[in-house]
Amino acid sequence: MPVTTPIHDRLSDLRREFHRYPEPAWREFYTTSRLAEEIEYIGVDQLHLGKEAMNLTERLAVPSATEMNRWREQAREDGAPTEFLNRLKNCTGAVAILDRGDGPTVALRVDIDGLLREESTDEIHHPTAKGFRSQHDGVMHACGHDAHMTIGLGILEAITESDFSGTFKVFFQPAEEKAGGGRPMAKSEHISDVDYLFAIHIGLDHPTGKVVAGMVKPLAVSNLSVTFQGKSAHAGLAPNDGQNTMQALGTAIQNTYAIPRHADGTTRVNIGRVEGGTAPNVIAEQIQAEAEVRGETTRIMEYTKTRFENAVHAAAAMHECDADVTVDGQAPRADSDPELAAIVSETAQNHYAVTHVIDKIRFGASEDATYLMDAVQEQGGLATYVIVGTNHPTGHHTATFDIDEASLPIAVEVLTDAICTVAHRDPLDCSEEGL
Repeated sequence: MPVTTPIHDRLSDLRREFHRYPEPAWREFYTTSRLAEEIEYIGVDQLHLGKEAMNLTERLAVPSATEMNRWREQAREDGAPTEFLNRLKNCTGAVAILDRGDGPTVALRVDIDGLLREESTDEIHHPTAKGFRSQHDGVMHACGHDAHMTIGLGILEAITESDFSGTFKVFFQPAEEKAGGGRPMAKSEHISDVDYLFAIHIGLDHPTGKVVAGMVKPLAVSNLSVTFQGKSAHAGLAPNDGQNTMQALGTAIQNTYAIPRHADGTTRVNIGRVEGGTAPNVIAEQIQAEAEVRGETTRIMEYTKTRFENAVHAAAAMHECDADVTVDGQAPRADSDPELAAIVSETAQNHYAVTHVIDKIRFGASEDATYLMDAVQEQGGLATYVIVGTNHPTGHHTATFDIDEASLPIAVEVLTDAICTVAHRDPLDCSEEGL
């Protein structure tokens, strides 16, 4: 429950609470409810929860109603504040808005979902040793989203106590790990007036004390589900009577990995999970697979996705099966604006705990914050994706991922200073002269 102690003094405690109760994409009921409780404690002018925070029709990778109900009840058992839990219905996420008079509209985006993987029980693993390991089997915060939303709360509180002038919004975005939550938030009314957008990630192999002011060249991505439907038959008595989805899958795997690379930039293809079949002597009548394609630009990603779909349908036809390909999640390419990244760089260089500042790096992975970045840039605004270093003993998405909590106040203070700096300039005056 919220206490009267300022959030800045309990960043580690909040982060550990969020770490203890991770929830997967679109099932962040406890997380959103606790965020809402803390936001109300901070005091904002508007708080939009669940479907109020996004364009509901644009959601991707939404689980079944049964699955969401199960996690809502789990949140209730975990002690989620009933007042906010009841407002969420079948959608998670939040947008908090501060109105501080004349000035630009500045936004911060942080992600809130956990990963579907088991957390280590090894006593060497700090969350296990200190008693804040995940309480949910098969789910953990293995990418730092527990830290991201804690930082978001810390910045929100700091802005309320600052001389910020304008409108400040924090997008607490669900379903980043499925690339499903950025799009509906980017297509909501809340993004339409944003002049400046900051997104944040911790770590990514950058140590505590290092800040990267902007990222460029993230790969556009599309997450795909594939279903092959055929006809079963006895593999010994009458294999010719079957329509073998296992063969269709094998052909599709070979052909999708053989998609020609594109002359204009990097492409990626991966089939990462398959499930199907019943017994060694039965022709498999259904196979499901999960895959992804990426591209150095959105156009190249779309090229790869089209070729992937063509290869799947051709493999199915070859073996007299049917195939269905659906998009589970997607994110475009969007680069940080150097003008806005320069402000982050300037504020980071003036922070006592920052030892190394990099103006920009090539990202190389994918992130659906790019949906919000692209939306702001399309309407004439500026956006940057900031990486705040943190010592992490193992890589992101591993069972022993953890962070250095000393990085939390660094992130809060650097981003708060950057946001206030922007607010004191004329709207979109981040030219070299404006700097």
